[in-house]
Amino acid sequence: MRTLLHNFHFAPHDSLNCRISPFPISSSCFNVRLPINNNQISCSKLIMDSADKNSVCAQKKIVIPNSHSEKLVGLLHETGSTEIIVLCHGFRSSKNNQIMNNVANAIEKEGISAFRFDFSGNGESEGSFYYGNYNHEADDLHSVIQYFSNMNRVVPIILGHSKGGDVVLLYASKYQDIRNVINLSGRYDLKTGVRERLGGDFLERIKQQGFIDVEDGKSGYRVTEESLMERLRTDMHEACLKIDKECRVLTVHGSDDEVIPVEDAKEFAKIIPNHKLEIVEGADHCYTKHQSQLVSTVMEFVKTVMVKNN
Repeated sequence: MRTLLHNFHFAPHDSLNCRISPFPISSSCFNVRLPINNNQISCSKLIMDSADKNSVCAQKKIVIPNSHSEKLVGLLHETGSTEIIVLCHGFRSSKNNQIMNNVANAIEKEGISAFRFDFSGNGESEGSFYYGNYNHEADDLHSVIQYFSNMNRVVPIILGHSKGGDVVLLYASKYQDIRNVINLSGRYDLKTGVRERLGGDFLERIKQQGFIDVEDGKSGYRVTEESLMERLRTDMHEACLKIDKECRVLTVHGSDDEVIPVEDAKEFAKIIPNHKLEIVEGADHCYTKHQSQLVSTVMEFVKTVMVKNN
């Protein structure tokens, strides 16, 4: 792993030792959509430490209404801490994504609560799936943060992977009430990556019929002209220029990312003033064989922030 840029306004905390991840490796970073089973807060399971069999944390299913009266479903890894770190999944994924699971469990083991949830139209949450929807998802995140704020909890850090990385950066730009952001493999230029999913003539086809149906080996999805234009209009460069200079941003990216090139991460590093960039050597977009390095890098930042806040 190699740090390319580090211009934070605080001294780095001691790094965690790299450990082999105790979590299983999956072949994909995507998850299928599930129906809503419960509209209330409920304790879904008690996590047991495999070594000493002592209970560590109760995972609570929580349903939070967004600004469109859609129910967002999430799992709270409750440790009793005042602080809650909120985790955001990527495109066509869910709160049960491997990265969300592993990071949440690592945060929990440090005695800090973590909340991973499904954006509207994904996983167990209500709403329709849209191809773009970046600003809508930033507003979903705002609903989540407001929910916990109203319960006298504090959200010191927000984290997102892939599309979720763009969402947390957009959130920081728009709301400016979060002081620490972790962007895992987010895309800098949202005009790129479209041709690979939709085909070279996507603009001509979508102008002709108003939508494009995409088959992706799962359930498939429809891209409407409106949702495509929303993505193409979303300017991450302009958004990042509006992030408060006191907001610390960590960007982590795999050197062998096959979905979003590592050069995107270097562009974020150029324009975000209070920024640290970590490149995970050899890692792909989902950190398939580099989960322990990813978790270690994230937790180093988390521990630094928590030490500074205390």
